[in-house]
Amino acid sequence: MASDEDSSEGLEDRQSSVQKTEQERQQKAAREQMMRVVFSTEARERLSNIRMIKPELAASIENQIFQLAASGKLRSQVTDEDLKRMLESFQRPKRDFKITWK
Repeated sequence: MASDEDSSEGLEDRQSSVQKTEQERQQKAAREQMMRVVFSTEARERLSNIRMIKPELAASIENQIFQLAASGKLRSQVTDEDLKRMLESFQRPKRDFKITWK
């Protein structure tokens, strides 16, 4: 009896894992489709280059754009120039340190 329960639990775990993997795949496909709609080709290329260097920055920008699109505040496709302006706004200003010798 115990082995029947163990095998059914294992089967449920595998089914749950398969369902979770399928959901993740569908979410990724939906995100890619949204990127094709929201971003111009050049902007998508720039964002993919950024993702290789700073994945958290790319995800942050994507999430912000997707929120704007979902709320209806995004009126047109995000161009490469728009993306450059967003990147500039995300850059932290560098501090100038002045060292004086006495």
